[in-house]
Amino acid sequence: MLGRINHIAIAVPDLAAAVVTYRDALGAAVSQPQALPEHGVRVVFVALPNSKVELLEPLGENSPISAFLEKNPSGGMHHICYEVDDITAARDRLMTTGARVLGDGQPKTGAHGKPVLFLHPKDFFGTLIELEQI
Repeated sequence: MLGRINHIAIAVPDLAAAVVTYRDALGAAVSQPQALPEHGVRVVFVALPNSKVELLEPLGENSPISAFLEKNPSGGMHHICYEVDDITAARDRLMTTGARVLGDGQPKTGAHGKPVLFLHPKDFFGTLIELEQI
């Protein structure tokens, strides 16, 4: 069911500062910022040869990233995103095993314009999982 790792997401308190660090200190190619109001975040992607790193900051006080940063003021790893061929089939299979899909259980459009779902971290050893249909 799982494909490759699409990206690792890191929550940051200051996206502009994180971009400077990744671009200048690490020499990485970083995308332009993109606001995703339906997810409550602003993101950039760091291009890697085999995957991406998503840097995300809260977009407003009600963002789920705001709560994460309250507990982790310096930021930190927020989630890992795996690719799947059929997000609905993946969701249905996971739900039969007792995995909890966050939100209303329906895929939403992610930063890449493709359907995504998030799975409860308590069902996956403390790691928030994002599934993205490729």
